[in-house]
Order: sequence, then C-alpha cells, then structure tokens
Amino acid sequence: MTEVLPGSVNADDDAADREAVEQERAKLREFVEGLSAGDIKSGGWFTKLCAQALRSYAEKATWEYFQQKYKGVPADGIVGQQIKLAAKNAMIEGGITSSLYNGTIAATIGSLGGASPATVPAGVVTFMVDLTYITQLQMRLAYDIAVIYRIPLDVDDPEDMMKLVRVAIGVKSGEVARSSMKFVPGLVRQVLKKYYSGPALAAAKSLPFIGRHLLQRNIIKFGIPGVGIPLTVLVNRYTTVAAGRYAKSVFRHEAEVIELADTLIRRTRHPRLMLWVAWLVINADGKIADAESLLFQRLTRLAREQHQVDDEQLANVVNIDPDEVWHRIDAEPGDLSDVVYAAERVAAVDGDLNTHEKAIIAELRDRCRGR
Repeated sequence: MTEVLPGSVNADDDAADREAVEQERAKLREFVEGLSAGDIKSGGWFTKLCAQALRSYAEKATWEYFQQKYKGVPADGIVGQQIKLAAKNAMIEGGITSSLYNGTIAATIGSLGGASPATVPAGVVTFMVDLTYITQLQMRLAYDIAVIYRIPLDVDDPEDMMKLVRVAIGVKSGEVARSSMKFVPGLVRQVLKKYYSGPALAAAKSLPFIGRHLLQRNIIKFGIPGVGIPLTVLVNRYTTVAAGRYAKSVFRHEAEVIELADTLIRRTRHPRLMLWVAWLVINADGKIADAESLLFQRLTRLAREQHQVDDEQLANVVNIDPDEVWHRIDAEPGDLSDVVYAAERVAAVDGDLNTHEKAIIAELRDRCRGR
C-alpha cells in the first residue's frame, strides 16, 4: 500500500504523484518539528516514527485490500508493483529534498551537536524529513510485502516490530554506500570516495543513534556539489528497491516454509511420528536455522489443530535421542514413505543437506525400505 497511494505504478499524472509525496513530507515535517535535539541524538526519533508510521497504516494495508486492488494477480506480481510504486515515490522525494540543500550536509548535521536539547536547527529538520520519509516508506513497503505473502505481523508486538525493522533496514551501510557508487559517473565516483572518508564520515560517526547505514546513506546523497539531485534520486531509488527485494526474499521464503508445513501435515498419515523425525532432522547438526524453527512451529500447530496431536513428551525433550526416534520408527507398522518424504523436505528447508542430515536421511530410508 505504501500510503502514498492514490495512484498506481502506471499513473500518468506525475503532478498528482508529486502532490501525494509532498503531503506525506508535510506530515513528517510536523513530526520532526515535534522532536527535540535530544530525541534525535538519543535515537528516540526512530521509536516514535515506528509507532506513527505503522499503527494506523496497518489497519488499512490488509490482505483484503491488496486482493481487491490487484484482482487475479499472484502475490509475486503484487509485490513487484508495490516495489515499483515505492521506488517511484522515493525518487520523487529525493528530487524534492535535494533541491532544498546547499551542499553543506556535514556542517548541517554537525550543527546538531551544539544545539540546545530542546531545539532542532532548520537544516537538520530538512535532513530529518528526508530520512524519516525514506525510513517510513521502506518500513511500510516491508509491511506490505509481509501482508501480501500472508505473514502475520502484529505492530503492537515488540518481537514482530523488531523483525520488521530488521527486514526493512537490513541492507548494511557499507554495502549501500559501495553499491550506490556504481550509479555515479567515474570522475564523480572518485570524488565521492574521497569525500566519504572525510568530514561526512566523521559527522556520521558522531551520530550513531540514527544507525550508521541510514545516516551515511543520507550524507552521501548531498555531500558532492553538482551531483546532489541525480545522486539523491538514484540512491533513494536504489535503497528502496534493495529494501523491497530483501523483504520479498525474507517473507516469500517464510511463505514457502508455511506452505511446506501445510503440505506435510496434509499428506502425512503419521503426524506424531513425523514430528519426532522432523525434530531429529532439524537438530542433526546442533544448530536450528530460522526457517527450521518456523517450520517446526507451524508443523506442531497444524498437527494439534488438524490431527489433535499435542505431544507433551516431545515438547519436554531437551536433547533428542536418535535411538528413541528409531525405536518409534521400528515399532510403526506399514508404509512410512510419507515420513521419509517429510524428513527429506525438512532437511532441505534451510538449503543443501549437510553431512549429519544426509546420515539421518540415509538411516531413515534404510529402516523404512521394503514396508
């Protein structure tokens, strides 16, 4: 949804799109002007922005909204459209903001250090409007993508909020700075590298509260005289597309994991045994990946809801004993191909099988062969 919607990616009315961005910037300017220098220096601005940016927005950006807006379009197609829309708005905002700067970004940010805790210098307000706009845009884009892939996120839940923040701003600062270089002409690139190691970087290091990649990304957009507007537009677009693609990779994979759990539970004839085998496979290498954790949580939930399987013994296991699982396999009569299939899919959920997983799968196949 990315809030600045009334239009669409294919809208021809650029004036309307610009007006929508201007309206959002005006709201954020009010937000920034309500901050103190202390809020900015302490990092409190980001906490406040998260609350403002998502609570009311989440009520409107629902799965039903996107289904109605993009009737018949698969999730991947909707996500692609949302990324394009967000990138377009980011470019418009970059052009607006860069036209307000005079190229002295390091001095502008540096002025915050001497400001009264209750006041924010005018130049910093302009800088913060740009920063909050792009940060909010990318957080809302990440939220949109989660919703489209039907990944439940509760913006009032601290864990869900931290997950969303990590995904939305998950591109590392150095990677953003280095990657943005390739959009700049060769001569300017050399100047930018030189500048980036000078006062701008010093200013960034003096303000760790914003998060190095957020602040550094903004500083390099305005630090080079003569290239501010095109660089700002390109960096805004690049970082927004990068954030959208990263959110897509994360939430799409989660959707795949959830879909896999649904498939395994639907196909199995041995839900309780499958859970024991799945947990053995997941613990094969002594490490539990996020995808494995999500998969098992979903499996146990679906087993409980669809098969009334609530295995307290398994829930109380600290170190799973392979012999216990093999005993359960040997004691189960009949065809266990569904359990073998589940084990193979579970082992592959976090990538290629490792040596430990291969050994367990081989043992399982051997014990289930010929039934």
